[in-house]
Amino acid sequence: MLKDGYTDIAPGKIAAVVTYLAMTAPPVDLERPALDLAPLRGDPARYRALFRRVGEPWLWFGRAGLSDDALARIIDDPAVEAYALRHDGADAGLLELDFRNPGECELGYFGLVPEATGRGLGRSLMREAIARAFARPIGRFFVHTCTLDDPRALPFYIRAGFRPYKRAIEVADDPRLAGALPMEAAPHCPVLPPQD
Repeated sequence: MLKDGYTDIAPGKIAAVVTYLAMTAPPVDLERPALDLAPLRGDPARYRALFRRVGEPWLWFGRAGLSDDALARIIDDPAVEAYALRHDGADAGLLELDFRNPGECELGYFGLVPEATGRGLGRSLMREAIARAFARPIGRFFVHTCTLDDPRALPFYIRAGFRPYKRAIEVADDPRLAGALPMEAAPHCPVLPPQD
């Protein structure tokens, strides 16, 4: 446990406060919209391109440094569903549902490309995510978000029916310094290179 007060983070590292959220049943008024979802199974290059477009502004790094083989092992797993949301003829959003832990589903990745936000697509995609998650025999659907993510993410998840249950501090190597993301990614989190 961290003590009260400030805790220094080493140069070359990033840190975020992570909030974990879960729901145990779908909302009763859940309407399932008609969406154009393209499966990403077998297409790590397309997944990677969409992951970067959605997550680069927010320093998403969980898949950024993976090899194509490692990424394919995840998205090709029968217990993982990964989709591109198609809108106006282009990939506009990413949805990844992870059922690898029996009895639960993790909303692994969820988001829209910057130019697709503000059109109601996120709400529609979330309804689809909830419906797909609870179409399987699960007792819990969960997600986590952090202070590096879009500040609208946490209230969005709460409005969708998720309830916060835990917080943690995540410390990691800055993926920009390793070349997994461009140095200009996530300008709200300045790069602090390691000191020699």
